[in-house]
Amino acid sequence: MLFSAFKLAIGSIAGNAMRSFLTILGVIIGVAAVITMVTLGSGATRQVTSEIEGLGSNLVIVVPGSGMRMGGQAGGKPFKSDDADAIRDQIANVFAVSPSSQKRVVAVHGNQNWATTVTGIVGEYFDVFDWKFAEGRSLTEGEVRAGASTCIIGETVRAELFGALSPIGERIRLGNVSCRVVGLLAAKGQSSFGTDQDDLVLISLRTFQRRITGNTDVSLIAISVREGSLLNQVKSDVTYLLRERRRISVGEDDDFSVRDMTEIVDMLTSTTTIMTMLLGAVAGVSLLVGGIGIMNIMLVSVTERTREIGIRLAIGARRGDVLLQFLVEAVVLASLGGLIGVILALLATWSLAGMIGIPFIPDVSIIFLSFVFSAAVGVAFGYFPARRAATLNPIEALRYE
Repeated sequence: MLFSAFKLAIGSIAGNAMRSFLTILGVIIGVAAVITMVTLGSGATRQVTSEIEGLGSNLVIVVPGSGMRMGGQAGGKPFKSDDADAIRDQIANVFAVSPSSQKRVVAVHGNQNWATTVTGIVGEYFDVFDWKFAEGRSLTEGEVRAGASTCIIGETVRAELFGALSPIGERIRLGNVSCRVVGLLAAKGQSSFGTDQDDLVLISLRTFQRRITGNTDVSLIAISVREGSLLNQVKSDVTYLLRERRRISVGEDDDFSVRDMTEIVDMLTSTTTIMTMLLGAVAGVSLLVGGIGIMNIMLVSVTERTREIGIRLAIGARRGDVLLQFLVEAVVLASLGGLIGVILALLATWSLAGMIGIPFIPDVSIIFLSFVFSAAVGVAFGYFPARRAATLNPIEALRYE
């Protein structure tokens, strides 16, 4: 009986192909939107996680204030270079300490100019962060200590100021400061946060403080912990030392934040997961709209086929058979929409993931649940029209014109 109902459903759908397609369009869009949003969200989460984990699991970031902004001041009283020196000298199991500060500055070369981020660094910066060179070299220890007018630029700055030419040995002006380019960083492209990682200039922290900001503030301290060391112990020691240096009394909250990569990954993963769920829920609403469309068309179908239903009942068909016929037709419609939606979602997600540079990570469980939910929509919204068809009076149905 079920097979016969399926054949009847296929015949009815094929006989009204355009109407059937328009009926399931809402389900197609709903399933495709849910899978696309969740898959892209998963890919973005994986990309963010891999980028941060690429910095190393033994990295600790210290910023002023209670927030956490990679590479910039997060509010609160800034640190001083002496704070970084104290961490380097007094905390055990520390491999390297890199204090840094940033400021937006216009870089000029010849008749070309470009607004970029200038970061003041020390020699240990390259021991802490994973930067490779396309050309040239790093800043020497002597240049860092003396505050020499040498700098390293990113690929974006090179393209804007020098075009296709090599920048090594050329001089650029950062605000009122002239410096000689000694290194070009290898391109990294956009980060998962949407920022251009190659749009930067690195100079010695001493030069940055003396000639660009005019103060000794440090907006971030990055600490590389020796392999095999207890990360939590180092974080605890750093917290205790900085509370002491910043004269924070017992019972007062810290005016700085100490985070390791695991905490940052968990925080960002939680945020992207919540956003993905919200986007998926919004997209799921269109599935309900599609279900309402199916119910509407099935009610129209019952009205159009009233005489057919009356004939079937008159020649011995049971009401359960009629109920099953229309219920199967609704489920087939919704399932067909779900299948098309899955195919469209996979194609769209694969294309979009490549365009925006995130991994394509299809989630089989989400695909399966979306398809099952689309079929469930057919059951839920097809039951009322099917029941209405099954409860028709055969005599009245046969009289229907």
